[in-house]
Amino acid sequence: MSNELDSRFRPFRVVAKVRESSTITSFHFAPLNSKHWQPFEAGQFLTIQVPDQSRRGYVVRNYTVSSSPSDEGLYRITVKKEVASTPGVTDGVASCWLHDAIEEGAVVNIDGPHGAFKLDQTSNRPVVLLSGGVGLTPTVSMLKVLAEKSGRAVWFIHACDGGATHALSREVEDLAARRSNIHVHYCYRFPSDDDVRLVKFQSTGFISRETLQTLLPLDDYEIYMCGPPPFMQAMYDLLTGLGVDKRRIAYEFFGPARLLSRSEQRESSAPRAPVVKPIDDAADGGFKIILQKANANFTWDSDSESILGFLEKQGIEPPFSCRAGVCGSCLQDLVSGDVEYVEEPLEDVPPGRVLLCCAKPKSSVVLDL
Repeated sequence: MSNELDSRFRPFRVVAKVRESSTITSFHFAPLNSKHWQPFEAGQFLTIQVPDQSRRGYVVRNYTVSSSPSDEGLYRITVKKEVASTPGVTDGVASCWLHDAIEEGAVVNIDGPHGAFKLDQTSNRPVVLLSGGVGLTPTVSMLKVLAEKSGRAVWFIHACDGGATHALSREVEDLAARRSNIHVHYCYRFPSDDDVRLVKFQSTGFISRETLQTLLPLDDYEIYMCGPPPFMQAMYDLLTGLGVDKRRIAYEFFGPARLLSRSEQRESSAPRAPVVKPIDDAADGGFKIILQKANANFTWDSDSESILGFLEKQGIEPPFSCRAGVCGSCLQDLVSGDVEYVEEPLEDVPPGRVLLCCAKPKSSVVLDL
């Protein structure tokens, strides 16, 4: 949380506010200065500065762009209003501000786009776009790119409560109508009588193993998925249980794949032996990366783009999301050593901590991982 406007944010005007469902609204932004619009890839997100009256400052929130990258000069985000259903729990600060306080003509401060969750346009594999609730925002953007620029087979599979909360359905169906190998499947958890009468969905309850086996021919798919954590966990376990290679599953989730897998969570919760914290450099003068909890010791590879990228090459999966110093998901305790930032973090990093996604070591370091 900050009390000042960060210099990286640029003013954008809300040129349209469109109600998409009973709980979801889209906001269309155009820059006050045309040079402030930046190209993006389907799946990336914007960071928005939101006034937080309770703290007399600002908070930042990330929202995926739901428009097409070909819509130059405009961004669209599609946001669910998060209203607390439990007494004592506060409503979503950002989503309620957008829904209740922001109208057409308002100016919003935006940074970005950012994010590593992107459609691989160099691949020819068939694509599964799998989403739950408002998690369809990146998959709709990806579907637009695939419909406009590719002949790849696509399965767009979306789960939500019912027709009243289903956003962007007409848009998806119009895109699917462009070619015969774009397939759409909707799963409604609580379909209404009108949903049944109008045949708005193809299955009910939850997306199941049987549903996917029926929908998808045997093939080497690339899967992009986004949704609430329980949905993501269920889909990840279902897909890997069907034999899908984890390397073929891309996801928008604040954390590594092990946080999606219930079985891997259990394995990772086992106690780890404490170790002495060595801080000497390697024998050849290189830096060491020491993981204290994992009792692991690596020699830094200077070709690595960041500590996060280096650790992933070693098979370690720290929590992350944006890879751009924006979201704070990869913030870790720095037990000892010094780092430098190759990309300036959005907010000041507290002493004794490090953002792995945009830092490199200046000495041997010990991390509380």
